[in-house]
Amino acid sequence: MSVWLLDLGNTRLKYAPLHGDGIGPVSGTAHAGGGLDPDWIEALPPRIDTAVVASVASPALHAVLLDALRARGADVIQARTHPVLDGVTIAYADPARLGVDRFLALLAARAEAPGPVMVAGVGTALTIDLLDVDGRHLGGRIGPSPTLMREALHRRVAQLAPAGGRYEEFAVDTDDALVSGCEGAAVALIERSVQQAAARVGAMPALLMHGGGAPALQALLPQARMRPDLVLAGLARWYRATTATAA
Repeated sequence: MSVWLLDLGNTRLKYAPLHGDGIGPVSGTAHAGGGLDPDWIEALPPRIDTAVVASVASPALHAVLLDALRARGADVIQARTHPVLDGVTIAYADPARLGVDRFLALLAARAEAPGPVMVAGVGTALTIDLLDVDGRHLGGRIGPSPTLMREALHRRVAQLAPAGGRYEEFAVDTDDALVSGCEGAAVALIERSVQQAAARVGAMPALLMHGGGAPALQALLPQARMRPDLVLAGLARWYRATTATAA
């Protein structure tokens, strides 16, 4: 039976087959003109038995994805956040309020890091979540990503470019200053969160980062482990844990 895992975010779709205890090769496509790239489906086999979908995208885009999968005969399973699953207990009183992508990243992080772990996702938003050594979610933060900061500044002040420049500690060019300010703000929030987490749990947490904007911050956070497939890895764990429970 073929099982495919699909992570539909605000700007990209990432997908991979389920292989053994993990995931196979990861592919991805950006949203095109408010929809999905019409060529992306060609990377999938002509028939899919099961598609496991995690989506934080708009309902319209989500519907386009489901139609494409069902056209290939897929039985679609939509991932959701659970209060307790696979060794992770979330802090939110209402599980539906914790984005499924954050939850799945925590599932993968729990399996990967033996002690306390902090997960930072750098996509449209910057999300930060903390797990203690026992897998208890102690909460997190949500802020704008550097990309979103640049776009917001450009919308309000047209002469501030939405892209371009390079990071400098003290920039002498406007584009460089924008990069330095926006990326620096994200790094500062992550660093403060790590420090506060260490005081909270009594040990320095491992730092795992994922999302399209994470690589740009890597040089500024050398202690971080980059895990671009963290949500898909968590989706694989979600599928195995929920199907085992159902059995």
